[in-house]
This record gives sequence, C-alpha cells and structure tokens, in this order.
Amino acid sequence: MNLKNILYLDIETVGATQRYQQLPERLQHLWDKKSLQFLKKDDDDSASLFEQKAGIFAEFGKVICISVAYFKDDKLRITSFANEDEYQLLKDFADMLNKYFANFQLCAHNGKEFDFPYICRRMLINGIKLPDILNIQGKKPWETTFVDTLELWKFGDYKHYTSLDLLSAIFDIPSPKDDIDGSQVHEVYWTSHDLNRIKTYCEKDVLTVVQLMLRYEGKDILTDDKIVYVNI
Repeated sequence: MNLKNILYLDIETVGATQRYQQLPERLQHLWDKKSLQFLKKDDDDSASLFEQKAGIFAEFGKVICISVAYFKDDKLRITSFANEDEYQLLKDFADMLNKYFANFQLCAHNGKEFDFPYICRRMLINGIKLPDILNIQGKKPWETTFVDTLELWKFGDYKHYTSLDLLSAIFDIPSPKDDIDGSQVHEVYWTSHDLNRIKTYCEKDVLTVVQLMLRYEGKDILTDDKIVYVNI
C-alpha cells in the first residue's frame, strides 16, 4: 500500500443541539424511539441519553471538526477544518478533496462504519454535492477508495472491535486520549465552547491513525521533526 497516496482523517461530532429539549418537537419524538435501544438503567431517559449518544448519529448530530494528514516532501502535514458553522466546514472540506485529493484514498479508524458515512450524510443534509472520492453509489467494493485501520486489524473477524487507543497502546504509539476522549466532546463543545481544544484532540487522533498504518507496514513511527501543521 502506498502510504503517500492516502489522505488520513478523523472527525469530531456532537449532538445537533446542546439539550434534548432544544430539538424540534418532531425530532424529539424520533429521538425517543431511537433512544429505546440504549435504555439500560432505571435513571436513563431520552433527554440524558441525547447528550451522551446523539453525536454518533448523523440524523441527530453534526460535524464540528475534521482533521486530515498527508505525506508531502518526506513530512507528514496535518491540517484541520473546525467551525461551528457545519455547512461552511463541510463545504471547505469538499472543496479541498476536489482540488487536491481527488486521486487519493481515504483512511480512518472505523471509517467505513462511522467517519465516511457520517460525513456523506451530513453533506447531503447540508445540500453539498458529494465529492467523487466519497460517492460510492454504483461502485463495486474494490472500486471505492476507503481504507479502514480497524478493518485491517480485524483480518476478516467482523465480531471484533478494537479501539484506536488500545491499538496505539499495543503498538507503543503515544496515546491520543491524554486530555479528553470522544465521550467528552459534546460537553466541551456546548458548555466550554472550546473548539480549539477539540481540534487539538482530533489532530492527535489522525496522527495516531497514520502512526498505526506505519506500524502495520513494519515501519518506525514518525518523530516530531517529521510532522508539520499547515493550512490548506
């Protein structure tokens, strides 16, 4: 696999509103139905579950950050799209894909189950035309451009889920979860309004995806002098 012909990415998502009560009434009823699958304890209710779970569903959440990484001139370059305006974030990301990465592959951890479909769904909801690199309609499986580090680790075992944090530990890669983790992003965004903190966390995740791919290929992980942060 040509690691230099891959655009690595990670996304951060939150619930579309801070609280369940801020949803339109129609969506509240639909979330009530959706949340039934999560009810485990007597003190669980759809309102509290919204803050915990809504961000993982494109129908009830939104993208607030996409971090990407790519190799150029023997350096790994990392950049991020972070914006409270989801339309503008996704439009800028789509424009970048079309302009610079149309012939690349896309790579994320659990990307086929989460990142790629989430981005596509939110683009459609926002009225943004899907870049060809993301549009898999009518394509055969081997014609798609998606690479998934979780799928590579499964080796055909579809029952097995392994987190990026666990894989980084067993491959001796610095942890991306040294500040916050995905379960805290909703609260950090809506309560602290600290988008820069979330961006930093997202960039650590995408760097870990790259380091993991290097380990899969039997290569050394990148040192700090090989990593630069840029603006597209």
